[in-house]
Amino acid sequence: MKIKILFFLLLGIAAGAQTNRFFYEYKFIPDSNNKEEVKKEMMLLDINKKGSAYYSRDKFVADSTSRAELEKQIKSGSGSISVNRRDKPGQVSYKVTKDYPDFKTYLFTSVSTDQYKIKEDQKPEWKILPDKQKIGEYNTQKAITSYGGREWTAWFTSEIPFQDGPYKFYGLPGLIVKMEDATGSHIMTLIGNKTLESPSPENETQLPDNVRILGIGGKELEITKDQYKKVWKSYVNDPTKNMREMMMRNGGDSNTKFAFKMKTADGKELSDPNQVFKEMEKRTKETLQKNNNPIEPDMTK
Repeated sequence: MKIKILFFLLLGIAAGAQTNRFFYEYKFIPDSNNKEEVKKEMMLLDINKKGSAYYSRDKFVADSTSRAELEKQIKSGSGSISVNRRDKPGQVSYKVTKDYPDFKTYLFTSVSTDQYKIKEDQKPEWKILPDKQKIGEYNTQKAITSYGGREWTAWFTSEIPFQDGPYKFYGLPGLIVKMEDATGSHIMTLIGNKTLESPSPENETQLPDNVRILGIGGKELEITKDQYKKVWKSYVNDPTKNMREMMMRNGGDSNTKFAFKMKTADGKELSDPNQVFKEMEKRTKETLQKNNNPIEPDMTK
């Protein structure tokens, strides 16, 4: 049975007509000061002959729905665009891609209203150990690495012939079934897989020049990790800077109208831009304080 499974997986890659989708349960502790709060997210690792993509299932569904709504509004020609927050927007906003055969790796993420494509310049350096254990239906072997400011343990299986894994991890002689950092703050475990027809490339939603919406439309700005660190520090110090600058740039355009509305925690509606920005800054800083335990600490130092 295992021989047949391997054969069909290899056949799918060779034919180039299929994607092998692997489902990972991602458990993480966002706040290092509150280790009792463990969050979960279903992550997808899609592998085809060109490479792989690792991303949140909930975010993918939410973005697809928002994108469809946005395209409908743009085509209507009404001149009014409204984007509502989804009920389940996903807790993990980033995406990681790897290009085969050299495993060129990119992290796609956003800061405020800007989207970034960050090339990874560090390759995981593994030490394979003799330890073995069965995880689910797979026989796995242990490997360790130091990466992104954390010490990691991987369990990989040669029963699935892909030298890939969740997040930025790859390079072991088989698919990574489980990844866990030394503190137990980040754990990714393979829980299932299926084969599907490779989807057609998704058409990017084209927004009007004077409209910018977080995470929807537009192209990512490709930067280095050092450049990203500077962007992140600037955002932490002043979370609403981008939005204020956008409003100032378009303030003199008679064809551009801004409508700011926001509700406080106690239900009070704010419409004055200055009040909205103040509330946004307050909420952002509170959120950052509770999300102080990122998967890759070196990216936010």
